[in-house]
Parts: sequence; structure tokens; C-alpha cells
Amino acid sequence: MFMYFLIASLLSVILAAVSFWLPLIAPDTEKLSPYECGFDPLGSARLPYSMRFFLVAILFLLFDLEIALLLPTPWALQLPDPSMAVIWASVVIILLIYGFAYEWIQGGLEWAE
Repeated sequence: MFMYFLIASLLSVILAAVSFWLPLIAPDTEKLSPYECGFDPLGSARLPYSMRFFLVAILFLLFDLEIALLLPTPWALQLPDPSMAVIWASVVIILLIYGFAYEWIQGGLEWAE
């Protein structure tokens, strides 16, 4: 087990060092320019976005992940003693409701102010 951890750590360090070293060899300005269907870019490709978009995206990922945790619940209910599955599913749902209520109270779901 220690040998596996040592090899995995060494390989991770080597790959991280190579990934930082390779771009320094020959940076290509053509690859760094924006590409718009073969045409020269009409404006800046680095336009600022509202932080609300990122907030909604992160909230969606968070709540979607919590819902994905509930997917095995119907199969867990077929166990001889499904009480623990029901308890854990209830805990996940309560946490989901608590997080949603917190975001609602904090105003994170209001688009316009």
C-alpha cells in the first residue's frame, strides 16, 4: 500500500512539473487568440459576466448532486431493514431544504435588485 502511494505521488508530481514546463517551451499566440467560425474576432472575447450566472450555476450543481445522492433510495428500500436508508434520505432532503431556504433568505435567488 505504501509503495502504491509513493508511486502515485511521484507520478503526480512529475506530471504536474511537466504540465508547467511544457507551455514555457514554445507559446503559440495563434492558439491563444479567440476563434469565431474562421473569421477574425469582431470584439473582445473576454467580456465580463455577471456573478449571478456563476451563482446560479454553482447552486444548480450543488442541488443536482444532492438529488443524485437520492437516486439509490428506491433500491435501498428493498433491503430487509430499510429504516437507515429512509433516515439518510430524510437527512439529505432536510439539508437540501435548509440550503434552499438559506439561499432564499440571503437573496441569492433574486435576479434583479
